[in-house]
Amino acid sequence: MKHLIGIILWFVTVSGLAGAEPDTVSAAPASAPAPGKTIYVIPVREDVSAALVYLVRRGVKEAIDANADAIILDLDTNGGRVDCTEQIIAILNNFPHQDQLYAYVNTKAFSAGAFIASATREIYMAPGSVIGAAAPIMLVPGGGAQEMPRTVEEKMTSAARALVRATAQRQGHNAAVFDAMVDKDQGLTVNGEEIVPAGKILTLTNLEAETPYGAPPRNLLSAGTKANLDAVIATIESGNARVVNVEPTGFEQLARLIVLCSPLLLAGALLCGYIEFKTPGFGVFGIAALTLAAVYFFGHYVAGLSGYENAVIFIVGVALIVTELFILPGHVLPGVLGAGLALYALLRAMVDQYPTDAVLPTLPQLELPLYKMGVALVIGAAGIIALAGIFPKTPLYGALVLTKVNPRRPAGADGQPAECVNVSVGARGRALTMLRPAGTADFGDGPVDVLTQGDFIQAGVSVSVVRIEGPTVIVEAAV
Repeated sequence: MKHLIGIILWFVTVSGLAGAEPDTVSAAPASAPAPGKTIYVIPVREDVSAALVYLVRRGVKEAIDANADAIILDLDTNGGRVDCTEQIIAILNNFPHQDQLYAYVNTKAFSAGAFIASATREIYMAPGSVIGAAAPIMLVPGGGAQEMPRTVEEKMTSAARALVRATAQRQGHNAAVFDAMVDKDQGLTVNGEEIVPAGKILTLTNLEAETPYGAPPRNLLSAGTKANLDAVIATIESGNARVVNVEPTGFEQLARLIVLCSPLLLAGALLCGYIEFKTPGFGVFGIAALTLAAVYFFGHYVAGLSGYENAVIFIVGVALIVTELFILPGHVLPGVLGAGLALYALLRAMVDQYPTDAVLPTLPQLELPLYKMGVALVIGAAGIIALAGIFPKTPLYGALVLTKVNPRRPAGADGQPAECVNVSVGARGRALTMLRPAGTADFGDGPVDVLTQGDFIQAGVSVSVVRIEGPTVIVEAAV
């Protein structure tokens, strides 16, 4: 019995312990680290040119679309064009988190590179890196840097100083530092010590750039020296940062070339379109004109300047022009509306409207597109004038505008076009179709293929034969 009671007590005790709540709470499974900031790194590692503008534009666009927290510019440049620098600064101004713009001077940031650095809130520098020497210079193709006339130098220096001073002040930098980088007459003295005398352009090493001054003390320009880009990222986000490196793509490099050559593309499309309108049917020049237009829109789309909607607007405009010329001749509205839509699409494709998407671009946005359009029109008009005088006299012109078989022309028994045996020089007749410049006319013995000397003649207008070259009957409007 004692043994039975002992077994029962042991069973109750063990069961109670098994069902009792534990005195300690078991540890919850470790959760994944909270995501940190999203940081976009944009390299500025080449001369500041239009190509770099496109890269920075895409990087900032992607950062905005991804709701990125910060942008770092990885600077290693000797400088470049002032106009491109202004565009890059304007693009950086679109980033909504202006206090999260950073620059890392990786080796050097000369001239335009220093300007771009002034557009960021904090500047970090690599050991042994330098920044400065931002005075404008004049570059002559094939001749390198040239000395500018004094008046021109003062004008350019004043404009550059104003630009960088306003940018530096907006981001909280010491504007006097950038003044001394641009204007050699300024000099710079800090804490009673002359950093650079008047008459010399300021260039700072990483140690000089972080010299403390003022009360309370603050660094002269650099927020600190960092061994590498990873150290800068760690300063911005000590947690699990998501870093996106922006690099140029092959399509972008091709697009940059296309955008730079856009006036030539437009002029070529205009010339090919002119030749196509001067020849019947649709041939190689029409295909060439459409191809050049497609390349134009493709380049601006990939470069980030344009969307596909501009190409659609252009196609609608061209369709209306074709309707005016071939379907509803004499109706002015389709042609005028089509020309307006085509011109609007061509101009709007060259306008950077990001981040806004206004229907009508502003006047400053139109300055460069209008200039490129003007260049294209001048080249195209000169080519058309030359072609109008020379092309109709070449054998190629006759080969293009007259086909071997034309359904409108009576055929002989062997199926080949009949000779114009009943037409002679001086014969008068009437245009049966519109001559653009090829078409058919009737001289009293049925329809005959004819060709003008380049003029368009409406159907029903009296014409007279100027000359006959083999099977080619050349006419003009009869007086």
